[in-house]
Amino acid sequence: MAINTEIKSPDSLSWWQSFIRRPEFLTLSLIIALSTIISIVSPSFLSVQSLFDLLRSTVRLGMFALGVLLVLAAGGIDVSFTAIGIVALYTTTKAVMAIAPNAPFILPLIMAVTIGVLLGLFNGFIVDRFRAPSLIVTIGTLYLFHGALLAFVGTKHITALPAGMKKFGRSNLIEFVNSGGVKVALPTTVLVFALAALLTWWILNHTMMGRAIFAVGGSVPIADRLGISVRNVYLFIFGYAGFLAGLGGIMHGSSNRLANPFDLVGGELDVIAAVVLGGARITGGHGSVFGTVLGVILLVIIHNSLILVGIPSTWQKVVVGVIVLFASGMFSGVFSKSK
Repeated sequence: MAINTEIKSPDSLSWWQSFIRRPEFLTLSLIIALSTIISIVSPSFLSVQSLFDLLRSTVRLGMFALGVLLVLAAGGIDVSFTAIGIVALYTTTKAVMAIAPNAPFILPLIMAVTIGVLLGLFNGFIVDRFRAPSLIVTIGTLYLFHGALLAFVGTKHITALPAGMKKFGRSNLIEFVNSGGVKVALPTTVLVFALAALLTWWILNHTMMGRAIFAVGGSVPIADRLGISVRNVYLFIFGYAGFLAGLGGIMHGSSNRLANPFDLVGGELDVIAAVVLGGARITGGHGSVFGTVLGVILLVIIHNSLILVGIPSTWQKVVVGVIVLFASGMFSGVFSKSK
């Protein structure tokens, strides 16, 4: 009798078993299921143009989501990132137009991320200094930052952007004309988002700060006893969230060729929903860049593509709410029990 000596690789098997127990597996499954349904009803969903449009739409939401991920992983929550993004964009645009309208893009880029980091550090300082709930603090700074922008900087839309921002907004990684004579382009902002995602992944998985972030998110008293500086963690996560908010703001303004002081603010819950759909927990200690990117893609598909299957745009929030509730139940039930 022949004996089957074939042995399955334990490493590959354990990796797959581990993956299907992770929240990211559910999010990926939802993306595949939703994409399949939409592509059956509307085959144009699978075109290169639709894919590029999808990637373009992930940039702003994704930039903000990566920053929120770090804050959630440390057990906090930030809702001021949209205000930081628009303050960085509008203030930078107005300042550059006044002092150096023909400057290269590097100038407004540095100014925007600097403003973002400073405002983020302010959040971190307040949270650490007063040990106040970060949600309450960032609700306050959301109104403070945006109110100060409207009161002291300006309220008019700026359509005449600096030359560097215009040039960057028109730059593409890939550009061609399809068979229908329509120009198809993948903007450079997608590359910036990809690099930001890689940087965030490296910080969380390959640095002492990343370990400290998850430790603080697990338990602040235990992190204190382990010798982790909670103050440094708070300053870093909020400063980094501000950095990405400033970067996301300048990307958004350059792509749209517009600096609108009333833009961005109001979209905080979409960003938080994307991070939660990616497997992060409001209670802290959990979350991944891969899951966050999947959550962003899922939310963008819902917002941009449901109309292709005949679902009115007014129902988008209903669909997002149902999916968030379903995913939250699965994350706290099936996936938590499997650990």
